[in-house]
Amino acid sequence: MTAATPEAQTIHWTENGEDRSARWRSESGMPPPKRVMLIDDTTNADTAYRLACEGTALIWKGDFQNARQLLQALARRADHKGSGSAKAKKNKAPKVPATVTEAFHLHRQAQSQRGRTLAMLLIPFEADYTIPLRRAPDVKLACNEAYGRGEEAFAMSLRELLGVIGAHEWRRNGVEIPALDDRIHPHYGVFSPVRGEYVALVNEAPLPKNAKLAFDIGVGTGVLSAVLTRRGIARVVATDQDQRALSCARENLVRLDLSDKVELVKANLFPEGRAPLVVCNPPWVPARPSSPIEHAVYDPDSAMLRGFLGGLKDHLTPGGEGWLILSDLAEHLGLRPREQLMEWIAAAGLKVADRHDVRPTHARAADATDPLHAARAAEVTSLWRLVAA
Repeated sequence: MTAATPEAQTIHWTENGEDRSARWRSESGMPPPKRVMLIDDTTNADTAYRLACEGTALIWKGDFQNARQLLQALARRADHKGSGSAKAKKNKAPKVPATVTEAFHLHRQAQSQRGRTLAMLLIPFEADYTIPLRRAPDVKLACNEAYGRGEEAFAMSLRELLGVIGAHEWRRNGVEIPALDDRIHPHYGVFSPVRGEYVALVNEAPLPKNAKLAFDIGVGTGVLSAVLTRRGIARVVATDQDQRALSCARENLVRLDLSDKVELVKANLFPEGRAPLVVCNPPWVPARPSSPIEHAVYDPDSAMLRGFLGGLKDHLTPGGEGWLILSDLAEHLGLRPREQLMEWIAAAGLKVADRHDVRPTHARAADATDPLHAARAAEVTSLWRLVAA
């Protein structure tokens, strides 16, 4: 199968006095850099960091493992930019955010700038995903899983490649899901169900009486569809508009021997018809994603949340329930007040029958060094049981 990739773009540079070019690949949608130069093991980290900050892309031509070390050195410089140096003392003190909302936006801005800088270190690839560098790993399987069959030589950031390799390991090893007493294997570009508390909520909430059919809106890895079928739902119709997610869910359901109970449909939000149970775990934070994987976390203008609420009543059978799984992190960040959520629920002709809450257990909730620690520490994830008003 040929990979579905954005419109072909190229980068250009000079090598040994000759003009060269290669296809540009960026999963985050980063435009091809206009300035490109070659570097190798003789290039020091300070020089590379200066060039990257100036927007010059650096195609690595040395030892692959040294490229990884250089990326780590660039990351250290990005993380400690302006600290502990004479130059730093002359600089103005960093801006102290007035509100947690401002802190969130400053954090996202800093992370975006850091990501752009680190993405300037590029690795060349041959058409079959071979990396023509000394001590380069064999990444053919990982790249085929992420992008499909290769067709032409290209270049992409080393940072993105490491993400592809990491996703391959997640896919191979899987994530333990206690509710299933089994593992879910996420694919590249599909959000991993590492936040187990939301899965536990779906596993423990009381099912509507005589519910034999359920809709799973935004199936992702298929984890919630699997939990519902294991709980006795005879048939689940699961939707997603991302082909990677549908392929991932299909593979997981086959592995769990549940594929005959779950119908996968490519759709934006709802399938046709009505069900006594409709489940949705939309992205929790109303902000703009900067890469495809972030679409599972960031929902610009709460579009998916509002779409789910607005269409839910028309897809419930009489007496049916809609389960909305949602963190209140956006409330603690000042991005979406609770009053706004309640207004959307009421405007959709719905009311809250019950709510089940759980505190997060992930490491970041207890990390006092996180700039958003106060919001994360206060976070509660809820399963809202919604019914027609």
